[in-house]
Amino acid sequence: MNEHRVVKVSKYLSKHLRHQPERLGLTLDDNGWVEIDALLRAAGEHGFRITRAELDHVVATNDKKRFAVRDDDPVRGALIRASQGHSVEVDLDLPPAEPPAYLFHGTHPRAVAAIRAEGLRPMNRHDVHLSPDRETATRVGARRGRPVVLAVDAGAMHRAGHVFRVSANGVWLTAHVPVGFLRFQDSSPGA
Repeated sequence: MNEHRVVKVSKYLSKHLRHQPERLGLTLDDNGWVEIDALLRAAGEHGFRITRAELDHVVATNDKKRFAVRDDDPVRGALIRASQGHSVEVDLDLPPAEPPAYLFHGTHPRAVAAIRAEGLRPMNRHDVHLSPDRETATRVGARRGRPVVLAVDAGAMHRAGHVFRVSANGVWLTAHVPVGFLRFQDSSPGA
């Protein structure tokens, strides 16, 4: 499977498992799972044929581990869901977890003024996404140009009663990061 096809399938899965399952006639369960056979059938019916081998390859090789697969449902068979990042209503059923002292958030310079005023908000997602290290946050922020990396005093937030959860792929999730818990930095060399 060539890299172009891997990216194309990954984006297609993200779009329909995180944001628009109804466009394929799919209904995610309360926890975001859908039957793999139903997903593959619906994709084919909508002009985007994906084989099970291609799906398995994308799930296994995605460096961000965007998708999770379960083969243990005795009624529905094999299931798939996006690990996080949904704009549709789902409960990922992730238990609260104690975060490391600091987490990081990558963004772009145009967002900094709003973040300084309101803190980090989930925008069109359910939660704010935080990275466990500066390098990952830098890559996330670089998707829209020069990245800005914010350090989040997650330990202090946790002590203040804010709830954190961690997805299967290591992305930390929380409802909101107030301004007082943010440390503004950039990711230019030597910063």
